[in-house]
Amino acid sequence: MSWDTIAFSELVEFPPKVSLEKDELYDNIPMDVVDGGIKYVQEINQRVYTGGGAKFGNGDTIFARITPCLENGKIAKVKGLEKGFGFGSTEFFVFRAKENISDPDFIYYLAKTDLVRQPAIKSMVGASGRQRADKGVVEQIKVPNIPLPTQRKIASILSAYDDLIENNLKRIKLLEEKAFLRYKSEFDFFKPSNEINKIPEGWSVKRADEIFKINIGKTPPREQSEWFNDDDSKVKWVSIKDINNSTVFAFETSETVTEMAVSKFNMNVAKAHTVLLSFKLTVGKVAITTEDMTTNEAIAHFNIEDENQMCSEYIYFYLKNFPYDSLGSTSSIGTAINSKVVKAMPVLLPPKKVINDYKKDVENDFNLIQNLLKQNTRLREARDILLPKLMSGQIEV
Repeated sequence: MSWDTIAFSELVEFPPKVSLEKDELYDNIPMDVVDGGIKYVQEINQRVYTGGGAKFGNGDTIFARITPCLENGKIAKVKGLEKGFGFGSTEFFVFRAKENISDPDFIYYLAKTDLVRQPAIKSMVGASGRQRADKGVVEQIKVPNIPLPTQRKIASILSAYDDLIENNLKRIKLLEEKAFLRYKSEFDFFKPSNEINKIPEGWSVKRADEIFKINIGKTPPREQSEWFNDDDSKVKWVSIKDINNSTVFAFETSETVTEMAVSKFNMNVAKAHTVLLSFKLTVGKVAITTEDMTTNEAIAHFNIEDENQMCSEYIYFYLKNFPYDSLGSTSSIGTAINSKVVKAMPVLLPPKKVINDYKKDVENDFNLIQNLLKQNTRLREARDILLPKLMSGQIEV
């Protein structure tokens, strides 16, 4: 079945009318918490509204309009706003379904298709690195004119996948909280910023580079595109945007590098179970690798050389809860520490038996988290295969 087409603006209010009171506290969604692979935003904070930013309500779709966020698919459906309305990055377009004309879930899925994204990307104008999609072009994008009952059926099919993904994310969060409570009960007495720590007998505090082999990532020359995203020979390449606080593991990456690039530029490869730490731009993001991976230069690799002395589960929580402000900043804007500081970080080293007992207690939980992430990858892949086929009428509902 094929559909007639209409302008996108005939299906959505763009932008919708939202009234917020200045100097009042509202839920806020910044750009960096939007994950293009997940339907709903997992982290919503509160901020005082001062008059700036995109305004939206529950049920609306937020759509990144700036490069590279648009190319990276930063699109999400809003829900769970405490007051029903909130605000976020100025770099969001906001789409709201029109009553009795379009379905809110359908609008979200339509916005994710190349039918909308590719014309938006092609419409980008502005200075290099700060290009933005043209609102007038986006309003006039031709989209399929699908009857409302069929929209709802399409949205229901696709939502079933996203509901399973969200349930898995909730399970991951609970499993991580359980493992963290075990960590906290055993190790939280030590505060790295406190010079008067009482260390039990048999425990010690060492520099990070006395316990780990610490390597730093690298980026091949961007002007030579052949080093990136080759289908035949590729290694996952982790950047800070790939380290998601809701997933524990570095599992999927937005880019890969070729094996030839790894060899030519002597890029450090982090083996499975290496703990990654971001120390530039965004300091303190932590993840565990699931296979051989490389990273950019803003990420340090904490390679475990003696698995009887240290485990990735322990150092994951240690680094995630480290007070990085106590290390000072080596950046004029206060958003970086240098690799020498990372290597000199104090790390609490428990006795081998304590580490091994902790690993035994939480290892199954971490394995289950990894399996749930694999399930989510398969669910996203299936959803993304169905999406264009349902929108085009190739699959009837």
